Amino acid sequence: MGAVSRTAGTAQTTESIGTDAGEARITWLPAKGARLVLAVSHGAGGGIEARDLRALAAVLPGRRVTVALVEQPWRVAGRKLAPAPRTLDTGWRGLWPALTVPGLPVVAGGRSAGARVACRTAAELGARAVLALSFPLHPPGKPEKSRADELLGTGVPALVVQGGRDPFGRPEEFPAGEHELAEVPYADHGFAVPKKAPLTQDQAMEVLTGAVGVWLDGLS
Repeated sequence: MGAVSRTAGTAQTTESIGTDAGEARITWLPAKGARLVLAVSHGAGGGIEARDLRALAAVLPGRRVTVALVEQPWRVAGRKLAPAPRTLDTGWRGLWPALTVPGLPVVAGGRSAGARVACRTAAELGARAVLALSFPLHPPGKPEKSRADELLGTGVPALVVQGGRDPFGRPEEFPAGEHELAEVPYADHGFAVPKKAPLTQDQAMEVLTGAVGVWLDGLS
């Protein structure tokens, strides 16, 4: 399964996983009496330091949800550009067995490109549900190039958390379906809110983590 290193003074562990797409990495933030594992990956333009992933990692273990922050092989290798979707799916499939080791239901999640991977592979991998953060419904300015079929075809319960001013798809643009949708008002694709917005950045993250927490509570 690869090397496991423990971060001094915390319960956090980092695990390297070999996949057919290269070496992936999982940072575990375990919960006491955990009832679920939430595995979330990054997008094509950043890593697990994204504000939404870090906010979830800070809050959810206190709600008995173990969080697994997943770094795709291209990111671990230090490359700046994400590979094709098929390669992203290969990496995700390869690390999935490690996510099931705790013996708990696994919710597949990710932000942006990571959300698309989770949606495309959820049913075949046996995910309990899908969490799609900043799902890129379409390229900016090109609503005709919709990726709605990926979201609508998950085959499992799904929650989309979307910024109110996300150029990749505002909440009102999403089609009706079996998924639930939560909005973070005024937030962009990275869930950043303008300084002039009537809520702070911390409050925006509270909206996000609160919506995800309530939804996860309903799954177990």
